[in-house]
Amino acid sequence: MKKRSRMCLLAAQFSLMFLLNGCGNQEVITTQTNRTEISFSWWGNDQRHDYTIPAIKEFEKLHPEIKVKCHYAEWAGYQTRNKVQMVSNTESDVMQINYSWLSQYSPDGNGYYDINLLTDIVDLSTYTEEDLAYGMQNGKLNAVPIALNTETIFINKTIYEQFGLDIPRTWDDLYKAADVMNGEHYPLPMSRKPAFFLLVSYTGEITGKDFMDNDGKILYNKDDIRLMIESYQKLVEKKVTPNVEHFDKLNLGTGVYAGSMAWVSDSISYCSTAIENGYEMVVGDYITAKGNLDNWYAKPATMYAISKNTEHPDEAALLLDYLVNSTEMAEYQKIEKGIPLSKAARNYLNETGQLDSIQFDAFNMMSDNKDKLEIISPYFENDDLMKAFFSACNEVIYNKSTVEEQTDIIYELFAAYSLTNSKTAHK
Repeated sequence: MKKRSRMCLLAAQFSLMFLLNGCGNQEVITTQTNRTEISFSWWGNDQRHDYTIPAIKEFEKLHPEIKVKCHYAEWAGYQTRNKVQMVSNTESDVMQINYSWLSQYSPDGNGYYDINLLTDIVDLSTYTEEDLAYGMQNGKLNAVPIALNTETIFINKTIYEQFGLDIPRTWDDLYKAADVMNGEHYPLPMSRKPAFFLLVSYTGEITGKDFMDNDGKILYNKDDIRLMIESYQKLVEKKVTPNVEHFDKLNLGTGVYAGSMAWVSDSISYCSTAIENGYEMVVGDYITAKGNLDNWYAKPATMYAISKNTEHPDEAALLLDYLVNSTEMAEYQKIEKGIPLSKAARNYLNETGQLDSIQFDAFNMMSDNKDKLEIISPYFENDDLMKAFFSACNEVIYNKSTVEEQTDIIYELFAAYSLTNSKTAHK
């Protein structure tokens, strides 16, 4: 009832403005002048811009009392501009944000608008409490996740069957596949981030330790770090994966790579060429050492937030609800940002036959295991940290240094990173 009341009030205000302005051209000009303007920002490539802009125009047709000013850029430019805007309080009314920005800009929950105060306009019943928990900061709903992501195993079943191999489920299965393929194919090539992710998962399963706490403090000791380094060394030397610096996604399409590991949202990007070339690509089980999904993480692929400084929270809420729940936006966006978490958007795509893809298979694998997946720390995905780790591994692999020396270096690096995160978390 609250939602209908506020919506009716907005409609009544617009109707009154219409009547007061009379008819004809003067009415059109005055109505346009008195439209409430809000801003919306997002990042992405041309494909994302090309569907988002007409989707916003559609929103303006549905709500002619609102004008939306759009700001968009590719990731690097958007990230830099967002940092300046958040410091200067000039951010957009509605904005696409990265998951890690919640801890960076809103550690106490006051950096973004509390969307729980707008539930008479934003329909949150289309989300589960577990999904909304990703956007909670200090008891306040700072952001709504658009889709969820976890690193997922993608296997070229055609290649595996050629060698008489089952889909791998364990680390031992990977080593067995590498022995059988004998360098002709790599069983599970990975780029830097998935490889780091898998090593953390393996080490956590073996040691029973979490890699990092909620404040970004890394909990591994030197023995744990050494296990990570030696595990990666074995993956490379046994030819399970090439060195991460040599990973080339295009090799999935030719069958040189018999599988890979990537985010759910990257499923089609990784697998489409292989499928077009006649290979059967399937979603595999999450790789474990002992069958336990310890330290296997999920995170929002991306999120929407409302500015704490917005002067038009009702209009911003209308736009947010349109972005995540409307059939119009679902039709424009489809699964470009991942499989929608909103049941309203997802049901529409399912009913219209737009979810028949390997990405939906990856989403279902994630959903089936959601109760076992941990929420990733927003401090986890630090590319500089991962680069330093694999650089240390290469020093060992190429016999330029010892495991002991590189373990000490990475231990000190992890300690310094933990200290920096602790200062940020407790500002």
